[in-house]
Amino acid sequence: MKSQSRVFAALPTAEFTEIKENQQGLEPKAVTGQVREVQVTGAAEASCPADRASMRFSVTSSKESAGEVTVSVTRRLDYILQALRQHGIRGEDTSVRKFLQRNADTYCMDAEVVVVFSNFEKMEQIRSVLLEKLDKSVFVGTPLFYHSPELCLCVCRQRACVSAVENAQQKASKISQVLGQSLGPPLLVREKETREWKVEEEEEQRSAPHIPVVTASSCVSVSFSFRDRNRKKL
Repeated sequence: MKSQSRVFAALPTAEFTEIKENQQGLEPKAVTGQVREVQVTGAAEASCPADRASMRFSVTSSKESAGEVTVSVTRRLDYILQALRQHGIRGEDTSVRKFLQRNADTYCMDAEVVVVFSNFEKMEQIRSVLLEKLDKSVFVGTPLFYHSPELCLCVCRQRACVSAVENAQQKASKISQVLGQSLGPPLLVREKETREWKVEEEEEQRSAPHIPVVTASSCVSVSFSFRDRNRKKL
């Protein structure tokens, strides 16, 4: 995670009015003073690799009758689904489709299973088992990696924004120490800019399926008040 911040404006002042009571506690009077603040901007980046992968397994067969081709494809399809269940893959992460058509005197059936994985190690285990047991009778596609918008991307954006605010607060605290002041609570937090981009690898450098990485950046502007050390609490 990369981060940086800079002073946006230092020590602007504004009037405030405080109501005090006199020593007898009878008549209130207004006391005018100065509200002092410091404004800083903070920027940060957060990166996260893809947390999901979609993989396609397909089988195909051609027979003289619809019954024979259905039995042939169903047998291998059941083995694939059984392997998925044995490795703890949920039914909602699996979709199955079958296609039956007739070409001249033969019947052809294609079936495919599309699985969404969140555990990439388990994905490779299933891939190896099916290739070993079914060999050429099953086609195993290349995994397609992606980021889940509701989890991975959302968390990445939040991390960048929170880090930017924390970084701005640290800088404001250092500034207050240099000026001999005590940093007060934040007055305003505003996210000025957000960006996202995907980090890609060079094609010739890839020896295995590439897991993409998304980087999110955030730039915030934060205003903090300075506590008046000379004012006494009532």
